Amino acid sequence: MSKGNLPTRREIDDQFKWRLEDIYPGDEAWEQDYRKALDLAARVESFKGKLGTSARTLLEAFQLQEQLEAVNEKIYTYARMRRDEDNTNPVYQALTDRSESLSAQVQAAVSFYVPEILAVPDETIKQFLQEEPGLGLYRFVLEELVRQKPHILSAEEEQIIARAEEVTQASANIFRMINNADLTFAPVQDEQGREVELTHGRYLKFMESRDRRVRRDAFISLYGSYRRLQNTLAATLGASVKKDVFYARVRKHPSALKASLFADNVSKEVYDNLISMVRGSLEPFYRYMRLRKKLLGLDELHMYDIYNPVVQDVDWKILYPEGVNMVREGLAPLGDAYVETMVQGINGGWVDVYENKGKTSGAYSWGPYGTHPYVLLNYQDNLNNVFTLAHEMGHAMHTYYSFETQPYVYAHYKIFTAEVASTVNESLLMQYLLQTVKDRDKKIYLLNHYLEQFRGTVYRQTMFAEFEKIIHERVEAGEALTPELLCRIYHGLNVDYYGPEMVVDSEVDMEWARIPHFYTAFYVYKYATGFSAATALTRRITEEGGSAVARYIEFLHKGGSDYPLNLLKSAGVDMTIPQPVQECLDVFARLVAELEDLAL
Repeated sequence: MSKGNLPTRREIDDQFKWRLEDIYPGDEAWEQDYRKALDLAARVESFKGKLGTSARTLLEAFQLQEQLEAVNEKIYTYARMRRDEDNTNPVYQALTDRSESLSAQVQAAVSFYVPEILAVPDETIKQFLQEEPGLGLYRFVLEELVRQKPHILSAEEEQIIARAEEVTQASANIFRMINNADLTFAPVQDEQGREVELTHGRYLKFMESRDRRVRRDAFISLYGSYRRLQNTLAATLGASVKKDVFYARVRKHPSALKASLFADNVSKEVYDNLISMVRGSLEPFYRYMRLRKKLLGLDELHMYDIYNPVVQDVDWKILYPEGVNMVREGLAPLGDAYVETMVQGINGGWVDVYENKGKTSGAYSWGPYGTHPYVLLNYQDNLNNVFTLAHEMGHAMHTYYSFETQPYVYAHYKIFTAEVASTVNESLLMQYLLQTVKDRDKKIYLLNHYLEQFRGTVYRQTMFAEFEKIIHERVEAGEALTPELLCRIYHGLNVDYYGPEMVVDSEVDMEWARIPHFYTAFYVYKYATGFSAATALTRRITEEGGSAVARYIEFLHKGGSDYPLNLLKSAGVDMTIPQPVQECLDVFARLVAELEDLAL
């Protein structure tokens, strides 16, 4: 981790920046597409009232919608990613605002499609499919519309909802600006006593410090800043939850949770079973906390003691080029074509590597249809960030294969399957490292890291999922999400999940205030289900070899051409039954025992 203040965007070497010029060579080209999108949106109006008149008209309407949405996606993605480079840049703040307004206009322009198509008799739609071969591409789209029919409103009402989108996204946008642009933290003295700026990107590095004082100071600094804004942040999160409840009720869903699951055609039992199964397997997690406490030689285990390695004499600094090499070697089981494409992308402008002033925190993979995928990182020289690279390149390769094979209408896969692709990469990388690293302490370090993946992806995300379920149910029951209530709920969940060995510090009660995923309702459970599915797929890839790899690569090519659970079944994993989640929890228990045998 570099010391002192963060570099500016200009101070970062170009070789470590993504190449957004592959989307638009400059802002003027963006402006041209912006005008084009407005023209296309105006053309859509000519189809209003005519979608059921002929097969040819319906096909042309679908094709125009695709063209409009593809250019709108390109406009929005470019503006947002430019802003993510530096959230304080007023030029791209403005472009992002304009692109969000355009997106609302686009959604409003096409909002009559669904209710108008649903008004066409089923027999007429069948006849259209027979008359016009080109409509065959949209068969799954039309079948999905029939499934959604009970929750689709009139054309006028759908247009109102579409126009409201820009307003209803305000809570998420406000949180993003508070979190990435306005919020600052008290500086922290590092292990040498030097004052260092605390940032989102550096926080985890501090939490991995061997010096407990550094960990505690960073922990207190971070959550102290959120505590000072607790009323604002509670109001912001509360508004987001109310938005979810509003949309669920307007669309006649029994709850916000069921409304969210409906989009993926997933039953509520899958969500509830995840929570109940994880809660039923907490004893191995408590055992892990006891082991962590013992290995660290602590009288008390605090929330700031759960990220630092349990092997105190391992200093494993991994520079970015070395991390790239690790990922390349670890993913070799996926085949030469996969690895070569991935490495070419890493070296060819897909990845934005290092943190700079104003850059959006965290990591993600994104990119508009018709271009290659992109990855945002805030790379720090540690093992965790190597796994982040592998994770995000899993998303990127999923996008690459999907864009390569699927037409626009099916190119964008659901989050439910996205987290499988990213976690398979992490699992394969971990297997490679556990097999190749001979040093006992480094192997203990890896086992600890692997257990932390389970903790962060299965146990922690399931706890998040339960928190989301609770707060939405509270709002649906008419309660207000005050800071006190949010902190009390969050504290209780931490006590339940971490068990008797953990001192649940009051600072962590504010953690709900810094989780951006809470502004995308019921997103996080998919990390836990995805991790479970990925565990099963990884085992098949390593045990079966070529046939399993072929099924998996084919799964990546399928994008969003079917429901997520069906796509996973085609890859060899059935998430409608408890087995994959239980297998995942069993692996965790075995890893805890392995770490005990090796470390004690």
